Amino acid sequence: MPDWYTLGVVALVIVGVVLSIVRFRINPVVALGLGAAAIGLLTGLGPVDTVTTMTTGFGEVMMDAGLLIAWGVLIGAMLNEMGAITRLVEKLMSAFGRRGVPYALGLSLGTYLQTIFIDVMIVITAPLARKIAPRLGAAGVGIIGASMAISLEVGIVMVVPGFAAVALAGLLNVPLGFMLLGGLAVAVPTIVLSIFLMTVAFRAGFWKPARDEEASVQDDIAGSAPETVPAPASANAPTLDTTRTGTLRTAIGGVPRGAGPASSTTPVERPLLLLFAPMLGALVLIAAQAVLSVVGVEVPVMQFLGAPTIALLLAVVATGLVGRSAIGTKRVEKAMVRGFQDGGQIFVLTGVGGSLAAVIAQGDLGRVLEGYFEATTWAPILIVWLMAAVLHVAVGSVTLSAITAAGIIAPAAASLGLNPLVIALAAGAGALFCIHVTSNTFWLLKTFVGQSTRGALKTVTVAVSLASVIALGFTLILAVFIR
Repeated sequence: MPDWYTLGVVALVIVGVVLSIVRFRINPVVALGLGAAAIGLLTGLGPVDTVTTMTTGFGEVMMDAGLLIAWGVLIGAMLNEMGAITRLVEKLMSAFGRRGVPYALGLSLGTYLQTIFIDVMIVITAPLARKIAPRLGAAGVGIIGASMAISLEVGIVMVVPGFAAVALAGLLNVPLGFMLLGGLAVAVPTIVLSIFLMTVAFRAGFWKPARDEEASVQDDIAGSAPETVPAPASANAPTLDTTRTGTLRTAIGGVPRGAGPASSTTPVERPLLLLFAPMLGALVLIAAQAVLSVVGVEVPVMQFLGAPTIALLLAVVATGLVGRSAIGTKRVEKAMVRGFQDGGQIFVLTGVGGSLAAVIAQGDLGRVLEGYFEATTWAPILIVWLMAAVLHVAVGSVTLSAITAAGIIAPAAASLGLNPLVIALAAGAGALFCIHVTSNTFWLLKTFVGQSTRGALKTVTVAVSLASVIALGFTLILAVFIR
């Protein structure tokens, strides 16, 4: 089939999927499944291969992220039940203030936490983000969602040891030290400026809570997580019930009325560091193994313990043990049941998104587009950025589009007089443009942060596209100083 036909079909189907979800309120899972099937049939993949590719795409995403999502959801549910998330929010708010929290969270996710896989970071930090959001005002969900999306995606492609940044450095023979310094020089101001601009836009009316948030988020704003309520100054004073009813209850010594006398299962306030210690330990293991991989050192024990699947599984077990001593076995089990319930929709959305991306990739659309962007002696940095941007819009993979764009330009880098570091950063910046419904990250952030599809299009697609353009600007500035 002609190249223009393939490009047109993919573009029309993607637009159709977005409109069907946003305008006609079709369930995202159904819309994504229909979109994947339509692309396969209309581009000549055939009925059998279309079904096979959709199934394979679903399975591959679940293979990569399924257990990570499960373990992360369980850890978050237990921490929430223990009241750890609320207590951490209070600490962050007191340390950085209401307006400073998004920047603190964003810079953390975009820099030193890039040793951790993005799916892991989303599932672990999302409960914290949902607790912070109500403190930021009516647009809080949008602000915190955009902060997470911007920082996670920028960090992946620009900050070592983000896996795309490491891949770009290897492809273009950029020393990792230079990639780290250059990446930080572009990523840090990009994250800060992007969060600032999106915050201004959301508070000016770009964010509409009634349409951009899931209904369940309002439960969280009222205190949806059943956490321990501290005893009020007066033993019989009413306190806000943090269950989904949002009513008042009377607590004596932190125990709900009617719960009976204090027993061995009476909630006990443990040090905040102890509650988060299992999760932090898992992150340390994952980060340590990532560093060992970057420097080329193989330690079998660390390869096992530092694998995200194993590290987070150990964290689930350890968090459960801490939880039993703090709030009792019954509440820990209740939290785990709730975690499994909440994880079901996330699994399906993530997997079907993988099906759509797999069908698009099966058509080898990336190779088709390469023919339109041949490297020439006049190709400026903007062309590198544009190449990666178009590839990403079509293929839906940040890493693949960045590496493909950089690979096309790499052979001509010397003749163009461009520093390989600049090419890597330009390709990474372009690959951030227009992250949409083919992205696993899009659906994870939509579901975990509590946004509607319309809201996720604002916090992920629009916000990260803004970051893409801003990163291009800072890359151009950096190019003036390095040759």
